[in-house]
Formats: sequence, C-alpha cells, structure tokens
Amino acid sequence: MFPDDIDTLAATVIRLAVARGLQVATAESCTGGLVAGALTGVAGSSAVLDRGFVTYSNAAKSDLVAVPASLIDTHGAVSEPVARAMAEGALARSAAAVSVAVTGVAGPGGGTADKPVGLVHFAAAGPDAVVHVEHRFGDRGREAVRLASVRVALNLLIDRLQAG
Repeated sequence: MFPDDIDTLAATVIRLAVARGLQVATAESCTGGLVAGALTGVAGSSAVLDRGFVTYSNAAKSDLVAVPASLIDTHGAVSEPVARAMAEGALARSAAAVSVAVTGVAGPGGGTADKPVGLVHFAAAGPDAVVHVEHRFGDRGREAVRLASVRVALNLLIDRLQAG
C-alpha cells in the first residue's frame, strides 16, 4: 500500500516501541491518518499503537487533543505551537508514551504567502522532550506532500523512541 521506504520506517517504529515497551499515538491533520495507517500495516503493531487522532478541522484539534482554540486563533492551525500542542494532547488523551503530530498545507489550494502549499509542521513528544520540525516541501502535489510528511513523522517517532 505504501512505498517500501515508508513500510521500512513503520516497521522500525514498531520494532523500537516493542523493544522499549512503549505505546505510540498519532495526531494528524494534513496526513489524514496516513501515519497511523503505515504503522497498522506492520504485523504486531497492535501491541504498541494505542490510537491515532485525525484532527483535520480546528474543532477536532481542540476536541480530540485539547489544542486551545486561542492557540489556533493566534498562530493558525499550521504552526509550531499547534503542532506541539497536538503532540502533547495526543499523549494526554492516550496511553502512549510517544506521539507524533502533523499539521500543514498539502495543497493544491489553501496556501498563503506566509504559509505556502507544502509547509508542514511536525512535533513529537516523549518520553522526555517535545521536538519540532518544519518542512517546506513546495507545491509538488498533494500526494507527494502527504507521503513526504509520513516519512518525516515516522523518522520523528524513531528519534523519540531512541531517545532517553
């Protein structure tokens, strides 16, 4: 279903989470559940994937992973503070010790001068820190931006699972 490199990254996440005895959660906006989908494609993922939140709307970000509406109003849904809040909220609303969050503009529309198509903010939380990464993938097509985002998100999970 996914390209081989994504399958390999997902398998690495599952292997590391099993080895460390840690559960994982996702909070996804522009990827619409693709990160969780890649993880559930790995046999044995049920041992470590607690849940995935698809928080496509601003209301879902607030309702499901407790992102304050004021944070979205101040910074916009596609921002570092919101990505961090999504990752932290996924931990708070799950049994997971490690989470990843993705929020961005996949295109083809929706971009602005400040937040162009291809801008994606990522955050990963746990077990001892919250990290943020911003990527500007460019306007290379919705599918390409989303798949590139899945790769980054899985790599962030690997990083967090190897930390601490």
